[in-house]
Amino acid sequence: MPLTDAAVRSAKPKDRPYKLADSRGLYLLVNPNGSKWWRLKYRFGGKEKLLSLGVYPEVSLRAARAKRDGDPSLKPDGTPRAKTDEPKFIGARELLAMGIDPSANRQAQKAAIFSRTENTFEIVAREWFAKYSGKWAPSHGAKIIRRLERDIFPWLGSRPIADITPPELLTCLRRIESRGAIETAHRAKQSCGQIFRYAIATSRAERDIAPDLREALTPAPDKEHHASITDPKEIGGLLRAIDGYQGSLATKCALRLAPLVFLRPGELRSGEWSEINLDDSEWRIPAEKMKARAPHIVPLSRQAVAILREFQPLTGRGQYLFPSVRSGKRPMSANTINAALRRLGYTSDEMTGHGFRSLASTLLNEQGWNRDAVERQLAHAERDTIRAAYNYAEFMPERKKMMQAWADYLEALASNEKETRPKKGAKGV
Repeated sequence: MPLTDAAVRSAKPKDRPYKLADSRGLYLLVNPNGSKWWRLKYRFGGKEKLLSLGVYPEVSLRAARAKRDGDPSLKPDGTPRAKTDEPKFIGARELLAMGIDPSANRQAQKAAIFSRTENTFEIVAREWFAKYSGKWAPSHGAKIIRRLERDIFPWLGSRPIADITPPELLTCLRRIESRGAIETAHRAKQSCGQIFRYAIATSRAERDIAPDLREALTPAPDKEHHASITDPKEIGGLLRAIDGYQGSLATKCALRLAPLVFLRPGELRSGEWSEINLDDSEWRIPAEKMKARAPHIVPLSRQAVAILREFQPLTGRGQYLFPSVRSGKRPMSANTINAALRRLGYTSDEMTGHGFRSLASTLLNEQGWNRDAVERQLAHAERDTIRAAYNYAEFMPERKKMMQAWADYLEALASNEKETRPKKGAKGV
């Protein structure tokens, strides 16, 4: 006889588990601890199998039968089915009639749910970042993750990556555009594309939706030009202005050193005393600090060594050559050198911290130095990163000669007292 609600409710535990049969393979398993489990016995592929249908009273007798037979009044999630065109709840026996193993079907559904909840955009993105960030300079990686955390994760981070649509991504990118950060929007799209391709490679997404937005964003501005002075007379004026700088000694020394080493501003300001060998006149920068991810050697001219020796008593006991004024545990601000140039009267269209590299590159090539030696000293990215890692000391004898000749040349330019144009006086900071 089929079970009744009263029989299920009144079933008492015994010393051993026992079964109360309903019909069509459904039964209630009553355990000694009083728990009551619904089970469905069925055969598939010639083998007897069991399927758990839940625990009583959370799953009633009616609900257990619905799980067995299906219920046209319910939707697949168990809620009432209001419209006839909505998918209905399909029971285990209906799946069997369609040649589907109910147990295997349930496992597939659980796997799909797990995939959707565990493979959100943020989880995949952070996994991608952890895998590839070692190839980037720390400052570059920090910009990427900060951009994702600020502009993408709050809106798409919790979404299953496979479910994100092009319009959803476009909404995020246009939100960045709306504040005038056009270049940032394009960089965010580029990062998202890399994340989607990583998801495809790890079987968590089917395609990269970023290319669908190729024509949807405002065109990115032309690559930023780093303003630089290249006229020798004006270079002399700039060097004299730096010598007369009335701000902090750390900033002044960074300004004086910049044209002698022509490092990128981030590489200069994050320099550490442990990297400097004043006796050997060398500055060895580890690969993780360099844009090309290869170690770099800067031969130090006697002028550069003199600046560092003069400056060493001030910060030499700490980690950084140029520590932040707020904390010795961090290097000086990224904007310090540019701000100092502004105080000296040079606008952003005339000279920038990065411009010292352009200044050196232009004049050294004009003076006939080996182009390859110049490029190596500028630490321009080598296409073959493995080759770059091994060739960081390439052309070293010529580079040492070039760096000293360059420092002597700048010293000669600075000694010319004739100004080519008036400049504003230096302001203290």
